[in-house]
Amino acid sequence: MFSSVKPYENQRYASLKKECQRRKQLFEDPLFPANDDSLFYKSRIQGIQWKRPKEICNDPHLFVDGISSHDLHQGQVGNCWFVAACSSLASRESLWQKVIPDWKEQEWNPEKPESYVGIFHFQFWRFGQWLDVVIDDRLPTLHNQLIYCHSNSRNEFWCALVEKAYAKLSGCYEALDGGNTADALVDFTGGVSEPIDLTEGDYIADEAKRNLLFERVLKVHSRGGLISCSIKATSAADMEARLDCGLVKGHAYAVTDVRKVRLGHGLLSFFKSEKLDMIRMRNPWGEREWNGPWSDTSEEWQKVSKSEREKMGMTVEDDGEFWMTFEDFCKYFTDIIKCRLINTSYLSIHKTWEEAVLHGAWTRNNDPLKNRCGGCINHKDTFLQNPQVELNRNYRMHTLQQKVASSIYINSRSVFLRTDLKEGRYVIIPTTFDPGHVGEFLLRIFTDVPSDCRELMLDEPAHTCWSGMCGYPQVVSQIHVLAAAGLKNQDSQGGADPYVIMKCEGQKVRSPVKKNTVSPEFDVKGLFYRKKPGQPIIVQIWNHNLISDEFLGQVVLTGDPGDRQSVHTLHLQDKGNRRSNDLSGTIAVKLLSSNILTNV
Repeated sequence: MFSSVKPYENQRYASLKKECQRRKQLFEDPLFPANDDSLFYKSRIQGIQWKRPKEICNDPHLFVDGISSHDLHQGQVGNCWFVAACSSLASRESLWQKVIPDWKEQEWNPEKPESYVGIFHFQFWRFGQWLDVVIDDRLPTLHNQLIYCHSNSRNEFWCALVEKAYAKLSGCYEALDGGNTADALVDFTGGVSEPIDLTEGDYIADEAKRNLLFERVLKVHSRGGLISCSIKATSAADMEARLDCGLVKGHAYAVTDVRKVRLGHGLLSFFKSEKLDMIRMRNPWGEREWNGPWSDTSEEWQKVSKSEREKMGMTVEDDGEFWMTFEDFCKYFTDIIKCRLINTSYLSIHKTWEEAVLHGAWTRNNDPLKNRCGGCINHKDTFLQNPQVELNRNYRMHTLQQKVASSIYINSRSVFLRTDLKEGRYVIIPTTFDPGHVGEFLLRIFTDVPSDCRELMLDEPAHTCWSGMCGYPQVVSQIHVLAAAGLKNQDSQGGADPYVIMKCEGQKVRSPVKKNTVSPEFDVKGLFYRKKPGQPIIVQIWNHNLISDEFLGQVVLTGDPGDRQSVHTLHLQDKGNRRSNDLSGTIAVKLLSSNILTNV
C-alpha cells in the first residue's frame, strides 16, 4: 500500500500545478488532449464538447456529502466493470485515499479561487508499483451532460475525474469498454484478485462448500478487501439482458456488504441466536434491483428487528443496492471476484504471509538454451524453455518433473493459483499457452514461510578461470528418494521421526522430517554436479530427536551415467566397514545420471 509512487509519463503534479499558478492559467494536458483521440480508437460520437466542471455547474466539488458507493452511475461506455470497482472502492476510506491522494488539497476552495488551475492527480497500482497519473479537468459532455461515469449530484466530480485518469492510463475512454473488474480492483489496491466460478464449483447444491465460501468472502470483506460479482452472458444477445428476478446478465455488480444477519425481535433474537448468511450488492446503473426474497420491499424483512435493519443500512429506494441470502446469490450469480489485501505485516494479529515479487519476461531466441517462450506443457519439446523460478536449485531444469499444481489458462491480465503444498523444493514455471509469445510478467508468491525464490538463469555450472585448477563437473546426477520401509522402532508407540540426507562431494540435500512412521514416503530429490564421478553418492536416513538425532542406516550409490531412472530398493547398511552390515529397513531410490550436464 505505501510503496513509493512513480510519476506517469514523468508528469509531476506539484511542479505542473505550481507553474500554472505562476502563469495564472488553467492546465491543459498535452499527453491526453481534449479531442477524439482521447475518446476513441475506432468508434465516434458526434457533437461531444469538452467542458471544465465550472462550465457544467456553478459550485463544483470533488465530494458532495462525502464519498459513497451510491455516488456513481455508468455512462455511455460499457464500463460497468470499472464503475462497480469504483463503488467497492468508495466504501473503503483507506483505499480510496490512496487512489485519490491529498483530496483536501485537490478539492475546490471557494475562499481561494486563484489556487485552482484545473489539474488533478490520481494513483493506480500497475505491474508492481504505484503510478501517479496527472490530468486536466476537461470532461467530455453531450448537451451539457457528462457522457461517461457521473455522480448522483450534478456538482460532484470525483468519479468522472478518476475515470478520466484511468482512461489516460488505458489509452482512451473507449479502451474501458468491456473490461475486467478484477483488473480495476487490483489497480485500486495493489491486492491479489481471485476469481471463482460458482457454477463450476456447484456451490448451490453443496451446502458445506457454500458455507465455507461464505466464510472466505466474509473474511475478505471484513479485512478490507474488495469484491465484485456477475452473471455470465452466454451470447451477445444475453449481454445486459434483464432476468425476471431483476438481475442483469453480463453485468458487473459491486459487493458492498457481507454479514451474518440476526433473525428475530427483542431479547428472543439473542437467545435464539439464529443468523442468516447475507450479501449486499449494487448495480452500477443506480437502478434495477433484485426483486426476490429479501429485496427492498419483501416481507422477509419482518423477520429482522428494526435495530438490526438500521445496523445493516437497510433502505427502501430504487438506488441499485439490494440484499440477498448467500444461497440465492449462489443460485443466480455465476462469478465472484475477491480482491484481497495480502497481510505481510509482522505486527498484525491476523495471519501474516511472506511475499516474493519477481519481474520476468518471455523472450524469443533461436538457441533452445536461451529461448524463454516455450508455451504450455502440450509442447513438451519447448515447455522447459520458459522462465523458471526456484529456491534451492542453482541451474535450470531440463527434464520434466512431476507436476504438483497448475493454474488454468485464461484470457485475462492476471492469473491466480491457490494451492497447499508440503514442505519441499519446487520449480515455478510461468508460461503462455502457445510457444513464441513474448511479453513481460510479474510473479507474486505468498507463502507461510519465506520462499526466497529467484529466477534460474544458468543451464549448467559456468566455466571460469578456476575451472582448470579446481575441476569442472563431468556428470550430473539426480537422486530421487521415494520411500523407506521397515525402519527400526524408536519409541514406545512403535514409531520414528525419520528424514533423509543426500551427500556428494561436500554438497548436501536434506528432506523434511516425517512424523511418527517407520514406513515414510519421502518423495525428495537431490541434484549434484559431480567433478569426481568415481566418488559415491551417500543417502542416509536419520531419526529426529529432541537432543541428538540417531543414525538409522545408509546406502552408497555410484550414480553411473548409464543408469536411467530405474528404481532401486536397497537394504540399509551401517557406516563404513562395520561388521553390522545390514540394518533394519529398506530404501527405494531412483537415479538419473548423464555426462551431458543439460540433460537433467
